[in-house]
Amino acid sequence: EMVQTYHFDQEQKEMVAELLDDGNASMWTSVLYGIGASDDQIVAVALSQVGNVGGEPYWSWYGFSTHVDWCACFVSWCANECGYIENGVIPKFAGCHSGADWFKERGQWADNSIEPAPGTLIFFDWDEPQDGLPNHVGIVEKVEDGRVYTIEGNSGDMCRQNSYPIGYYEILGYGLPAY
Repeated sequence: EMVQTYHFDQEQKEMVAELLDDGNASMWTSVLYGIGASDDQIVAVALSQVGNVGGEPYWSWYGFSTHVDWCACFVSWCANECGYIENGVIPKFAGCHSGADWFKERGQWADNSIEPAPGTLIFFDWDEPQDGLPNHVGIVEKVEDGRVYTIEGNSGDMCRQNSYPIGYYEILGYGLPAY
């Protein structure tokens, strides 16, 4: 309607078309309605793994022949079970740095002050003092009463549920998949 009412020129029409492109739907949902990306499928897959000890099959699925730090392998395995690696929604990553960088490079990163949606990836900086680099990752299950509830692989060498206050100092930030 604005294009017709205000007699947009060709360049303005192209800009409007780009802004309204389906690829920007999650941005507009977030800007207009305060709704972030959410995915219950990856949460369901992750919850089905709670209690696993030792990280098998996650690190072996990734391609490692021996036990390794496997939090990122767990997240990648869950994403693969949902078809998200093949579809480019979440990267296959074994190191937290490369996973966080992937989201940052695509403008799909938020700091620890947001209230994340289910299915958001949560990255931690557990170094003392914090060095701004991720060294653990999990999947956000839900947010309730000011707390972020997560499912994490390699938390004490097992898959378990944890929770943290929103804005907790050891939460480095969030990877925001475009589900």
